[in-house]
Amino acid sequence: MDKNKIKVLGFAGSLRQGSYNKALLRSAADLVPDDMQLEISDLEGIPPFNQDTEQNMPNKVREFKTKIREADGILIATPEYNFSVPGVLKNAIDWASRPYGDNPFDGKPVAIMSASPGMLGGANAQFHLRQTCVFLNMYPINKPLVIVTFAQDKFDTNGKLVDDNTKKFLRQLLENLANWTRKLSA
Repeated sequence: MDKNKIKVLGFAGSLRQGSYNKALLRSAADLVPDDMQLEISDLEGIPPFNQDTEQNMPNKVREFKTKIREADGILIATPEYNFSVPGVLKNAIDWASRPYGDNPFDGKPVAIMSASPGMLGGANAQFHLRQTCVFLNMYPINKPLVIVTFAQDKFDTNGKLVDDNTKKFLRQLLENLANWTRKLSA
């Protein structure tokens, strides 16, 4: 990995193998700008948050926190469940931001995207996730909003993004994340 590149950690709030949000992350890895590298982390194996164990957190959580800390920026792909972020994503964020005073998200630029087979594309989940980002002192990218509606029509059966318009917006989101990361680190 090139030390001169912006290091971005990406993760999806889904555990499902065929997740459109995981496919969107993989597509982002193919579209990153030349000055960026994207590492994709899987949330599989992060147990339910328990404040009683936050001082002696599981290794999977410790590794996740280290990856966040080492990243220059964050890329989150969130499904939408019941008009909000899925529990698995909120759980991982809760673990990573604890114990109080040890928040590796603090001051990080973050890009948010979502994909859904429905016509809202995860817009409500993005709104709720942005609220969490504010509390954690993260700096979300405002534009473009990458909200992939009717995702089943935008990905092929192998999970490859085939929609050119979505690729355009995704590429712009990644470029804006790179620019925002540079601006915040200046």
